[in-house]
Amino acid sequence: MEIKTFADLIDWTRQLHAHLARCLHESAALNKDERASALLDYISRHESLLAKAVAEYEKQADSKAMNTRLYDYGVHKPIENERTCDTHYNDLDFAGIAREIFDFHDQVMNLYDNLIGKAEIPEAKTLLEDLKSLEEHEAMRMASQIGRMQDV
Repeated sequence: MEIKTFADLIDWTRQLHAHLARCLHESAALNKDERASALLDYISRHESLLAKAVAEYEKQADSKAMNTRLYDYGVHKPIENERTCDTHYNDLDFAGIAREIFDFHDQVMNLYDNLIGKAEIPEAKTLLEDLKSLEEHEAMRMASQIGRMQDV
C-alpha cells in the first residue's frame, strides 16, 4: 500500500494490526509450546481489538488532518511488513514472541514519533499524538499481561 495521506497511514496501520492478528492466530495453532501458543492467541485477540480502535480514528479524525499529504514526510513502507506474518512465530518460544511483538510496536511508535516532529498543521500533529498514545497504552497493557503470563 502506498501511503500518500494521513488517512492512508491510519488505514495502513489498521490493516497491519489486523494482518498481524490473523497471522498470530494461525501460528497459535501451530506452535508446539503450550505457553507460546497461549501467548500468540492472547496477542492475536489484542491486535484485533487494536485494529478496531485504529479504525475508530479513521471514522472520527479531523478531515483536514486526514487529507493532509505525506509525500514530504518520506513515508514509504515504514515497517517491515514481511516480519508481521510468516511461519517463524510457529517456532518461537514465549520470550522470542514477546520480543518480536514489542519490537513491532516500537517501530509503529517510532514512525508516529518521527511524523509528529514533521507535522505542519495542528490537526495532523494531534492525530499523530493520539495514535501514538493509543499504541503506547496498548503496548503497556500488553506488557503487563505478558508479565503476568510469565509468572504463571
